[in-house]
Amino acid sequence: MWESIFLTLIATAGNNIGKVFQKKGTVILPPLSFKLKVIRAYAFNKLWIIGFLMDIVGALLMLRALSLAPVSVIQPVSGCGLAILSVFSHFYLKEVMNTLDWVGIAFAGAGTIGVGVGGEEQDVSSVSLLRLPWLLFAVAILFVLLNTWLHIYKSKRREQELMQSEVVEEIIFGLESGILFGMASVISKLGFMFSSLGFSKILVPICITISICCSATGFVYQTRGLKHGRAIVVSTCAAVASIVTGVLAGMLALGEQMPSAPSARLFLLLGWILIISGVILLVSSTKLIALLRRPLRQSLRSNSEKNQTLRRSMSSRGKDLSTSTVIQASTLHHLLKEKT
Repeated sequence: MWESIFLTLIATAGNNIGKVFQKKGTVILPPLSFKLKVIRAYAFNKLWIIGFLMDIVGALLMLRALSLAPVSVIQPVSGCGLAILSVFSHFYLKEVMNTLDWVGIAFAGAGTIGVGVGGEEQDVSSVSLLRLPWLLFAVAILFVLLNTWLHIYKSKRREQELMQSEVVEEIIFGLESGILFGMASVISKLGFMFSSLGFSKILVPICITISICCSATGFVYQTRGLKHGRAIVVSTCAAVASIVTGVLAGMLALGEQMPSAPSARLFLLLGWILIISGVILLVSSTKLIALLRRPLRQSLRSNSEKNQTLRRSMSSRGKDLSTSTVIQASTLHHLLKEKT
């Protein structure tokens, strides 16, 4: 179990950090297209290539982890990628983190340990796949309801001539993308289950292909939400929906069971709760601190943030001082020149 959790952490770290490198590399690159000149520019950009390879390796390691452990364990642990990315951004990109960020990282880390202690291997041979059509039917009905809800709110917004999107729209796009991300892991796991049960080996690449399509569609939904809505709402809903979908689908459709021992079951439940709480804190920490009263808000600011503010103020004072000195010197020189 610990091997699969370790692989998941490396995989989600590769996915998230790889995307950071790709984003940094594309700053000086043209929009991606199939033109030979553009493809060559991407191929010779070191940062983009490193990020792309890390992303690919992360995806392969995630598939390996799914082949070893239940989705109800792997999918929550993959939510810790945001915590890993935050630590990487703090030490590599020198981004400032507040106290709630560190609390969220601690929650995610403790939750991962809880999932590792409470999770256990599943007997694939006893799994009944008769529930799978019900899962697909439930997801289809859920998407119909969410899109109907979305259509109603869009019509309402057009009637009232409102330019900004409603919070309901942001929640719907986040939920839809998260459900698709969670289903991508479930379908990948399903391919490995088919292989273990003696079905044709060709079902594994077929399921992985369908999983990639689900992830790509989820990315489209998430991009729609981020384009017109607030990133904090869309990202939070997507992360939580992805974890919950993986857990519920694994339990209800793939026959994954809770641990038999009460202590292990408690650790697993606490792990899920801590990881979800940590993800929510990491996504919304800045917003939450802004809602607090000023004394408490100042106490939650990190020392690095305070030091950075102090350095900025010292730098601006130094610039102002040097500017005033130059002005005084030029004025004195001008007066002496007039007297002579």
